[in-house]
Amino acid sequence: MKAILLAGGKGTRLRPLTIHTPKPVVPIFDRAFLHYQIDLLTQVPEIDEVILSLNYQPRRIEEIFGEGAGTGVRIRYVVEPAPLGTGGAIRYAAQGVADTIVVFNGDVMTSVDVNAVVRLHRERQAQATIVLTPVDNPSAYGLVETEPDGRVRRFLEKPSPDEITCDTINAGIYVLEPGTFDRIPKDVSYSIERAYFPSLIERHETFVAYVDRGYWIDIGTPEKYIKVHHDMFDGRFSGGIFATADRTKPIVSPDARVEDGVRFDGPSFIDAGAQVKAGARIGPYTVLGKGVVVEESADVEHAIVWPNTRIGQGAVVHGPILGRNCHIGRNVVVKSSSVLGDKTLLTDYTTI
Repeated sequence: MKAILLAGGKGTRLRPLTIHTPKPVVPIFDRAFLHYQIDLLTQVPEIDEVILSLNYQPRRIEEIFGEGAGTGVRIRYVVEPAPLGTGGAIRYAAQGVADTIVVFNGDVMTSVDVNAVVRLHRERQAQATIVLTPVDNPSAYGLVETEPDGRVRRFLEKPSPDEITCDTINAGIYVLEPGTFDRIPKDVSYSIERAYFPSLIERHETFVAYVDRGYWIDIGTPEKYIKVHHDMFDGRFSGGIFATADRTKPIVSPDARVEDGVRFDGPSFIDAGAQVKAGARIGPYTVLGKGVVVEESADVEHAIVWPNTRIGQGAVVHGPILGRNCHIGRNVVVKSSSVLGDKTLLTDYTTI
C-alpha cells in the first residue's frame, strides 16, 4: 500500500508564518506538523511508501524529511507542475501506483485509527472510503450524509440551519482504489470533494464512510494552530513529546539552559538550545522553540515562540505567535493573540 499526503498548500490563512515555512512543516512543539500524520501511517504495516504531493516551497519540506530516515517509512516526493486541486494532485502523485492508497489532507491533525479505516474499506470492497468527523457547527463546513448501511448519500456545502440533517463533515482522510482515477482529467485543476466523490455516488459505486469520533482539527488558522498546542498540553491529543512526558510539569529539553530563579506556572515546553535567564517567568501554555532566548525578568505566557527568537529583558509577552528570528526588545509589552512573522523587530518599550 501507498499513502499520499497532500502537502502543496500555501497556508494563506496562517500568514505571515507561512511566508518562509510551508504549512505542512510548521512546528507543533518540537516537530514539523507532517511528522504527526506520518506517525499514524506507520501504524499500518502494509504501507511501504509515503508520497508527499508538493507545490509550495517543496525543497523546504524535502530538507526536513529526506528519504524518510527516522520516520519508519520510505518517503518520495512529487511536485505538481501547477496547482492541480485535490483530485488532480492525487492522480498526479499516484502515477504508476496500482495498490490501494491512503490519502491525508496536509492540514489535518487527528487520532484516527487508520488500520480500522483500511479494514472497513476492504470488508465493504469499496472503491472509496471517506473518514467523517462530527462537529458542533456543521453550517461552517460541508455536511456528508450517509445511508443506514454506511454508504455515502450526498454532500451538502455549507448548509443553512434548516438543511442540517447530520453533524458529520469530511475529515480529509480517504482510502481510494487507483482504478477509479481514470475519470480525473490530466493536468487540470480538479476537486476530489466536488467532482470525484459525487461521481462515485452518481455511478452507484461502493463509496462508504467511516465515522471517527476521536480527536480531529484543521490546523490552518492561527486560532486552530494555538488550539492544537493547548489540546496537547491538556491531554486531549497524545503524540510527539506528549506520548511519554508528564504534562503536569514543565517539559524542558536536557539541551536547554534554564538559570536558577526562573518561575514556572502551569504547563510549558522548552526546546533544545533555548535559554531562560534568571528572574524570568514562563507562564501556562508557553512553547519556546529551539534556540529561543528569554532574558532576565521577562514574562511569557500563552505564547508560541518559534526558533531563534529573542525576548528582551523585562518584556511582557502574553498570547502571540512569534515567528523565527524575531527580536522583542527590552520592556516591550505584547498582550494580544497577534501573529508576528519571521524577523519581526519590536524596539524597546513598544506596546502592542
